[in-house]
Amino acid sequence: MKLTGKQIRFLRALGHHLDPVVQLGKNGLTDQATHALDEALTRHELIKLRIGTECPEGKAEIAERVPAALSATVAQALGRTLLIYRRNPKKPVIKLPTTDDAKKAKREAEKKARLAAKGVPAKAVPAKGTD
Repeated sequence: MKLTGKQIRFLRALGHHLDPVVQLGKNGLTDQATHALDEALTRHELIKLRIGTECPEGKAEIAERVPAALSATVAQALGRTLLIYRRNPKKPVIKLPTTDDAKKAKREAEKKARLAAKGVPAKAVPAKGTD
């Protein structure tokens, strides 16, 4: 799944306070670790993966193997920690910002700029749905 820059920033903000759910140790990325990652992604959608210093694989190698094996996306790689996202197909919890949201925000900003250029203060413009 290809994510936009806005979606990645959104996921990074959500993942900031998360603790690592799975840690890779001296055995590296084994089948058991892959299974644990799969279960954690199904349950949480967004998880942190900590790569231990004794892990035989490097961060870059794991960052390539995990998304390929789990149909997931690495939202962030910071130090020896990866932030991994996979949307739950049955019960999605995280609603990613869409391009429609970005277009709406851009239109609203342009409208405010046009009104400001005409000399209309922003507070004088009624909000939608309030008359």
